[in-house]
Amino acid sequence: MTSVDNRPLRVFLCHSSNDKPAVRELYQKLRAEAWIQPWLDEEELYPGQDWNMEIEKAVEAAEAIIVCLTKNSINKEGYVQRELRIVLDFADYKPEGTLYIIPVRLEECEPPRRLRAWQYADYFEGQRERALERLLVSLKRRADSLGLKIEEPVSKKKKEKIEEALDEAKTYFDIKRLKDGKIPTAELKIRRPKILTVEWVKANKITLSNGMEFMCVPAGKFLMGSNDGKDVGDFDFNPQHIVDIPYIYWMGHFPVTNDIYNHYVKSKEITHPVDGWEKKKNHPVVNVNWQDLIGYCTWLNAVLKDEIPSGFILRLSTEAEWEKAARGTDGFKYPWGNEFDKNKCNSEEGGAGNTTAVDLYSPQDASPYGCSDMSGNVLEWTHSIAMDYPYKLNNDHEDESAEFVRIVRGGVFDDNESVARCASRSLANLGDKHESLGFRIVLAPPINSLISSE
Repeated sequence: MTSVDNRPLRVFLCHSSNDKPAVRELYQKLRAEAWIQPWLDEEELYPGQDWNMEIEKAVEAAEAIIVCLTKNSINKEGYVQRELRIVLDFADYKPEGTLYIIPVRLEECEPPRRLRAWQYADYFEGQRERALERLLVSLKRRADSLGLKIEEPVSKKKKEKIEEALDEAKTYFDIKRLKDGKIPTAELKIRRPKILTVEWVKANKITLSNGMEFMCVPAGKFLMGSNDGKDVGDFDFNPQHIVDIPYIYWMGHFPVTNDIYNHYVKSKEITHPVDGWEKKKNHPVVNVNWQDLIGYCTWLNAVLKDEIPSGFILRLSTEAEWEKAARGTDGFKYPWGNEFDKNKCNSEEGGAGNTTAVDLYSPQDASPYGCSDMSGNVLEWTHSIAMDYPYKLNNDHEDESAEFVRIVRGGVFDDNESVARCASRSLANLGDKHESLGFRIVLAPPINSLISSE
């Protein structure tokens, strides 16, 4: 096929948040086609972006719209209906007969009246392979009408190699949504590949190109909180309870340092928040508030986008992610065990009186997953809003309004062993910035995907 434009077909997925599992599967299968560039909110929206504006921009840029339909999405009032109105408005400007909107039923349902003019596809459980084939035919026709290049199907031998790689990863990830995809071998090495490699899924530690190190934390349950009571100034961490984090993630080995943060400072041409940081390059960066970190994470995801696995972003951790990485599954009081040791952390008892290098006590201070400096030195921002226990995923909130006070974790150099406990919780307003408040980064699913799965 002769191509006049060597770029992928832009496809927008319109859907209800309640239909995420099936839509994620469809997204991954479309993404496996080198000639398709699908757009899904939880993959493309980053912390701090204007949700409404980005949705409208994505719809405007799309050359094909897949509208995912279920009884719930058709009858539910909310954002999916607004998305649909935007889509239909853009459709009115397309020439008559343009293959633009493709309704896809995820279950038996009656399409809305305004969509009945278009033939729909049935992407039902147990029939999805055939449905995908028919959907790809329609998308290929749309790409052909635009003069876009369509990559030839992969060979049987190449597909076997891909399936072999996927099999090696299946004990770590839900790859059912990928296994039927026709992914070019190059995909495993270039296009967000590492989620599929043995190197990532089996290694205890991974390092990104900017020098950030991340420690692997497996999916599963752990003991969160404590029944020991609380000290004055702490936010209540009673009662101790079991929390299930149903996904693997990678927690930053150390808090973000002055040196690492300086890459962002130089890129944005702003002032470094720590005076004289050059003499404390390996100390945790401090004097950063919530808005600073939203900007930093957005920038970091853009800079490292080719290294970030599909379905993951770099962001602040939830307090559950933070606490599990700090204490493991046995409910340790401190990262290294149940007995306090002033020689393993920068707390009031050690008398340092200020921040210290993030690796000063490593590896003696390491948590069961190998994370360091999680007790003492500086408090660390989390995504989670201040809510009483038992903990719920919906404690993790994207809203930046001042009413949502955030949880900070980890103890601090000028406070005692009680605050250095893994279960200890403190509070910070979104505008707070001071010399004992820093942060670390986690590589994990987007926050909005955790909320929608609750």
